[in-house]
Amino acid sequence: MNIPLSRPDITVRECRAVLAVLESPYLSLGPTLVEFEETIATYVGVRHAIAVNSGTSGLHLIVRALEIGSGDEVITTPFSFIASANCIMMERARPVFVDIDPETCNVDVTKIERAITARTKAILGVDVFGRCADWEAIKTIARRHQLAVIEDSCEAIGAEYRGRKAGSFGAAGCFGFYPNKQMTTGEGGVILTDRDDVAAACRSMRNHGWGNSRNGPVCTRLGFNYRLSDIHCALGLAQLSRLEQMLAQRASVADLYGARLKNIAGVVLPPPAKEGRLSWCVYVVRLSDRYTRADRDHVLRGLRDAGIGCGTYFQPIHLQPIYVERFGFRRGDFPETERIADRTLALPFFNALTVSQVDEVVDGLHQQLRLLGDRHGD
Repeated sequence: MNIPLSRPDITVRECRAVLAVLESPYLSLGPTLVEFEETIATYVGVRHAIAVNSGTSGLHLIVRALEIGSGDEVITTPFSFIASANCIMMERARPVFVDIDPETCNVDVTKIERAITARTKAILGVDVFGRCADWEAIKTIARRHQLAVIEDSCEAIGAEYRGRKAGSFGAAGCFGFYPNKQMTTGEGGVILTDRDDVAAACRSMRNHGWGNSRNGPVCTRLGFNYRLSDIHCALGLAQLSRLEQMLAQRASVADLYGARLKNIAGVVLPPPAKEGRLSWCVYVVRLSDRYTRADRDHVLRGLRDAGIGCGTYFQPIHLQPIYVERFGFRRGDFPETERIADRTLALPFFNALTVSQVDEVVDGLHQQLRLLGDRHGD
């Protein structure tokens, strides 16, 4: 494709940092891992950071560390990446979905309490597209019902809500560092928490369940190989040192899109953050309700044929085959999620996207909408 959907921002600094680890004796479980964890914990303002090999692994370990299991229920959103619900199912608990606020695309906090039952153990909120959920409302509900709060901030490093950074609101939170994110470690993630017990459990479980005794390491619990190597952490440290610069670049690209798209009829732009800072992970617009899912798919095909990377964010979790088969979900269960998901369109978005590339994307989108108008006889 001429303009990719995403592209990581890798400089000489990252290459040198990785090479330095490759030339050292410590490729895994070494000092660079410790430095990365300490640096990101300080950045977020939490006591503990536990690096893992993906955001998905991080969410899974948080669920296990909070002792959520068979028969338990966890409230979450159907409008997210599949891992937000899979991590619950991996421990044989049941995800209970609550529909979204159509403006923010985050969970509609006014609908959470009616979904709480005697089996509810936690609320897993998601900072969708880098926009913080209404954490104060979620935490108030959780306190009232004595529930744990899990923060899926895999798309939201650097986002802020009421003066606090994403990743600092729940019993534990998690960032993801896949290459399309604000910063990357290639593959990777990190768990964030102020709780000593959660941190200890997650550190043990990411490394096969090892713990320490007077006679050396012993396996104290069932664990996994969810480690993140020092090589990945070196890349992450270099990225973290440039994070604020990269967030500013992404905000500038988002502003470019907003200025050029605001007058195109039928395109709904992402709203600004109301109580903090939006950390731009992806740039997702949606088509207005006059358009159908088939119309959106037609636009996707047209843009891709023109060499412009684009995608849909997100596919409703409850309509994925495994969820339909296991829980009997069907179309119509969460109407706002479905209405939004049918019309979302992720446009190319990365730090180095140029003005001319933005113009090409916007012109291409405008052309596809005009073609749709011709098809509909507008």
